[in-house]
Amino acid sequence: MSVFFPMDPETLAITHQEAKRIGSSVAADYQSKTPYHYICIDDFLPPEILERVREEALSMGEAAPEFASANEKLKTSFNPDRLPTYSKAVFHALNSRPFIQFLENMSGIKGLIPDPYYQGGGIHRTNTTGYLDIHADFNHHTIMNLERRVNLLIYLNPNWKDEYGGAFEVWTNDMSAKVAAFAPVMNRMCAFSTGDDTMHGNPEPVNHPAGDPRLSIALYYYTATWEDGRTSQSTVFKRRPGSNDARSNEATMRVVRDFVPPFLYRKSRNLLARLRGDASGKPGPVKQQ
Repeated sequence: MSVFFPMDPETLAITHQEAKRIGSSVAADYQSKTPYHYICIDDFLPPEILERVREEALSMGEAAPEFASANEKLKTSFNPDRLPTYSKAVFHALNSRPFIQFLENMSGIKGLIPDPYYQGGGIHRTNTTGYLDIHADFNHHTIMNLERRVNLLIYLNPNWKDEYGGAFEVWTNDMSAKVAAFAPVMNRMCAFSTGDDTMHGNPEPVNHPAGDPRLSIALYYYTATWEDGRTSQSTVFKRRPGSNDARSNEATMRVVRDFVPPFLYRKSRNLLARLRGDASGKPGPVKQQ
C-alpha cells in the first residue's frame, strides 16, 4: 500500500523538502475546488500511526457531551494535552514545520500558524445517534488574535460503511446544494480552507451496528491576518433544505451586528447565551465550535 504522507511511525519525522513536495503535488486539486477549497486523501499516514492513536483514543473512554444543543448531539473531544504519550507526539508532529509547509503548499496560504492551545481541536468522538449539523466555524482565535484559515480532519474508523452515518459533508454557502460527502473511514484525511460561510458538518447520525463511536483527529491552523474592528463569529449553523435540522440564532445575530452599535450587539449575544443556558439547564457561553 502506498502512503501519501510517509511520516516515520516511530520518530514521526519527515523532511521539510519532502513535505513541501507532497503539498505541491495536490495544490491544483485542492485549490480548484468550489464553493471553497477542500480535499480528501485516503491512506494519508502510515497505518500503524493511526492504529496506535485509535487505541489510545478508545482508552480514554467516554466523556460527557460538550454542548447540549439541538445542532450538536453526543460529541465530545479530548485535548491533546490529556492524551497518552504517543498520540500527543502525533499532534505535535502535525503542528511541526514540515507539516505546516505541506499545508501551505497545498492550500496556497502562506504564514500558517498552528494552535498550541488546541482550541476546539484534539480527538473528536461522536457516539451512536450523535451528529453535528451543517455550519461555518468560529473565525477568530481570541487568545492569539489570529484568523482561522485551514481545518484538518483525519478519521480513525476501520471498516466504516456509508450506511453507518457520520459522513463529512461540503455544502454551498447558500445551502442550495450538497457538493460532496466523505465517509469517515480509517486513514482518510479531509482538509479545507475556512471562512465565514464555508458550510460543512456531519449531520447524518452515527449508526454503527456494533455501537462503535465515530473518531477523528481535528486540527485548526491560523494566520496573523485578523484586522482590528472585524467582528468575530461563533459557530453559524444553517438548515439543510427539506430537513428537520434545528434553527440557530447565530445566523440572525450576524444580520443584527450589521445594523446595531457594537455595544448593543455584544449585549444581545450575551443575552442569547444566557437564555440558551437557562433552556438546557447548563451554562450557556457563546459557543466556539
